[in-house]
Order: sequence, then structure tokens, then C-alpha cells
Amino acid sequence: MAQLNEEWGLDRPLVVQYLDWLGSLLRGDLGTSWFSGFSVSEMLSQRIAISLSVAGLALVIAMTFGTLLGFLAALHRGSWIDRGITAFTTVVSTMPAFVVGVGLIAVFAVVIPVFPAAGYVPFADDPVGWLMRITLPAIALSLDTVADIARQLRAGLTTAAEGNHVVGATVRGFSRRRIFLGHTVRNGVGPAITVLGMRFPALLGGAVVTEAVFGMAGYGRFAADSALRGDVPAVQGVLVVSIVLVLVFNVIVNVVLGRLVPASRRGI
Repeated sequence: MAQLNEEWGLDRPLVVQYLDWLGSLLRGDLGTSWFSGFSVSEMLSQRIAISLSVAGLALVIAMTFGTLLGFLAALHRGSWIDRGITAFTTVVSTMPAFVVGVGLIAVFAVVIPVFPAAGYVPFADDPVGWLMRITLPAIALSLDTVADIARQLRAGLTTAAEGNHVVGATVRGFSRRRIFLGHTVRNGVGPAITVLGMRFPALLGGAVVTEAVFGMAGYGRFAADSALRGDVPAVQGVLVVSIVLVLVFNVIVNVVLGRLVPASRRGI
């Protein structure tokens, strides 16, 4: 025990350990895994490509279908289309990703063998195989975000359409298309864009269960395994990378929000 404590620097004061770890972090060194003895930075770089592939495609799916459903519900508010989209988003938002994942495997990998049931292929080795293997987990991971974006976009567009600036533009004789694109959309997409910043951490966190269902040795699975083994350097590395990813994504969301939505700059 004393030999291991000395080897890993655990016999030094806690403050010294922290400052040493922080200095290494600033140099891009996340330490060495207690379990395998390999560099945490190298292990994470191999695993994070898998999770970012799945989470990235899930984000694209969520933005595409969430925006489409939100626009349809806002343009036909009060109609059967609006009620149908509201019912659909309510149902899918309550379905856990692992349940959806098992259902997708049963249908599209077993009954209708279109997609592989598990595994991962790097994009550089086989782009088509890469896309085929991340599609099902990305769909399973995206449904909750699709529902969130659709609901927020519908609410934002509906509120913006009732604003005084829209009434004034209508009185001045602007076309319906110009009013919708120039006034309603620009002032109504704020809540939907904002929700992306909150949903991105959920996509990374949801990857833990999703990767287990689809047999992927990704970032989420690595985090869970490291925590169960008590591999402190690996867990610290996972947290640092997660925090950096979330901060960078939120900065991007805030920049986009500031440029697209005029109301977000008021009062600053």
C-alpha cells in the first residue's frame, strides 16, 4: 500500500496533489489510469470520437425534426396538426433512450435487418459503415431533444406572432411571408436555441446507457466503467472534458442566439 501511495503521489498533501494535477492539466496531461496504466488523454481521445459521433448526429436529427415540427405546429396552431404534434412530442419525451434503443434494434436490426445491431467502425475506415452503426443510437438519443425543441419553438413563435411589432408590420401592409421570416421567426427562435445549450449535456450523459445497449466502447461507457473501478484519474479526465465540451457548446449557442435574436441583446 505504501509503495502504491508513493507511486501515485498519494502520500503528499492534498493541496500539493491538486496543484500538481492542475499544472499537468494546463499542459494537456490528464494523468495515468490507475487501472490500465495508460495515459488518460490517449484513452479519452479514442473513446470520445465514438460519443461525439453519436451525440453529433443526434443533435442534427433533433434540430432538423424538432424545427420542422415546431414550425408546423406554430403555423397551424389550434388545428389537428398542432394537436397531433403536441401529442407526439408528449409521448416521445417520456420514453427513455434505452427503451427506444431496444425497440429500434428489434425492428431495424432483427425483424427488418437494415442496420447493424451493435458495434462501431471509425469514419476513416468505412464512412458508410460508420453512419449505419451510429444511426440507431443517435435516433434513440435524439427523441427527447426533438420534443423539447419542437415545444419551445412552437411556444416562441406563437408568442412572437402576437407581439406589437408583428401587429405593426401587418398594419403597414407587409406580406405574410416577410412578417413571418423577418419578425416572427427572428424573435421566436430564442427559446428553442436556448434549449440546445441545456440539452447537449443530456446527450453526453444519455450516451452512457445508449452505448451499453448498442455495444459501443465510447466516452459514456468509459466514464461509467472508470467510476465503478475507482479509477480516479480517468474520472477526473472525463469530468474535465465534459465541462470543456459543455462550456464551448454553450458559448456557441449564446453567440448564435445573440446574432439571430434581436431581443436577446436588449438590456445588456
